[in-house]
Amino acid sequence: MNQITVYNTYSKYLNDKYGEKVYKLPINLPLTCPNRDGTVGKGGCIFCGEEGGSFENLESSLSIREQLEINKEYIGARYKAKKFIAYFQNFTNTYLPFEKFKHCIEEALIDNIVGISISTRPDCINDKYLQYLSKIKEEYNIEITIELGLQTVNYYTLKKINRGHTLAEYIDAALRIKKYKLRNCTHIILNLPWDKDIDVIENAKIVSSLGIEEIKLHALYIVNGTTLGKLYKKGEISLISKEEYMERVILFLEYLDPNIIIQRVIGRAPEKNSLFTNWNESWWKIRDEIVSIMEIRHSKQGIKFDYLNGKGIKKFE
Repeated sequence: MNQITVYNTYSKYLNDKYGEKVYKLPINLPLTCPNRDGTVGKGGCIFCGEEGGSFENLESSLSIREQLEINKEYIGARYKAKKFIAYFQNFTNTYLPFEKFKHCIEEALIDNIVGISISTRPDCINDKYLQYLSKIKEEYNIEITIELGLQTVNYYTLKKINRGHTLAEYIDAALRIKKYKLRNCTHIILNLPWDKDIDVIENAKIVSSLGIEEIKLHALYIVNGTTLGKLYKKGEISLISKEEYMERVILFLEYLDPNIIIQRVIGRAPEKNSLFTNWNESWWKIRDEIVSIMEIRHSKQGIKFDYLNGKGIKKFE
């Protein structure tokens, strides 16, 4: 595929920063989540399966360094890659005692690691942990990104999906991450059954107003055996069409700050044990369709980004 120019791609950002391709190496820790063990809730999000948020990690019984070395050898050989990001991917990776968290981060500091990405929840962001990460960033001259699950700014939907937090916790976490000069990659699901186009626009406005650095967009997939899966089987929820999802992605991008990096516009999703996965199409085909539509319409990321810094008085400028 030709280079994408209608939105800011993550691959281009990495290539511009490091002068070559950089690949993520997933790390799987034996963790849980405060929304599963009763700390903030029980049962977890209604869409979350037993594997958590990933489906292609190595076994968590392997040490962090073992996982990184195995993945580095495989990905390095396959893609001729020399630089990597250690990606703490599954479940809530700051949901650890502080000393254990420090040990995990330090174990990931191996040769050719130029960045660390840490997947977590808004209610598991804390100054002590962020201060430590800021120190590691400076000492080792590596980029540290917090991959923060928001899913939607619609707090009624957050309640329905049993997210265990509201919009306020996300805003607090985003402000704290920025205070320590770490990057924030916010995850958003654009086809939650209870969200409308107005929520898509507000998603873009909130993350733009907070100065988020990166975004990951997901299409909801439904795993058999989850609460969401049971609702789906009973016909109590329905999902929008692929065409409607693509329109939501375009709408989101048009309202988004043009400086924000887009890690992806639709995620890879597992087919095993799934009741619904990306409309039975490859993620890259849907991405290419989105790009093609935007090119035909002469649409781009940020063309409707005109709502901050006092829109009501801009006519006087």
